[in-house]
Amino acid sequence: MPLLTDDAQAARPAIAPTRAMAVLESWFRGHHGWLLDRVQRHLRNRAEAEDVAAETFSQAVAIQAHNQGLNAVREPRAFLTTIAKRQIFQLWRRRDLEQAYLEALALQGEGVAPSAEQHQLVIEALECVAAALEGLSAKTQQAFLYSQLDGLTYAEIADKLGVSASMVRQYMAQAFRRMAGLNVIR
Repeated sequence: MPLLTDDAQAARPAIAPTRAMAVLESWFRGHHGWLLDRVQRHLRNRAEAEDVAAETFSQAVAIQAHNQGLNAVREPRAFLTTIAKRQIFQLWRRRDLEQAYLEALALQGEGVAPSAEQHQLVIEALECVAAALEGLSAKTQQAFLYSQLDGLTYAEIADKLGVSASMVRQYMAQAFRRMAGLNVIR
């Protein structure tokens, strides 16, 4: 099954496909159905599985486009599985963040109902913060969240975490550097 429709292929110049496109097309033909089934077993939702599989191949195309090449990949299924797992984890993280946000909204009462656009912006902001904090130590993450969400002072955070206030300052500096590095802070 070609990646392009007959109309799209007819519009393309009559040149031999590049090796990179041949590899991608081969991967898609040989592994898309397998990947879709595998992802669907994890998600138990066909539409979400299709989205994850499509995004997985989209990322493979992006890797190829950035000259990182797919020709050297010896195990395409392992490679695609790694990308798909990352997509699934991102989906689950987004669900968890959205659920936590909805629970926090429910505690606020019915008078505090953001618009759909505001809701989406908050979820995106939470995803950015979660991505920025990922990979930092648990104490660094906790210190940042205590400070930014709970409004605790460094001394109060130090008491909660069982560390010194100067250590909290170091944790906060790490977190803010990470935020700035990912363009979360503007």
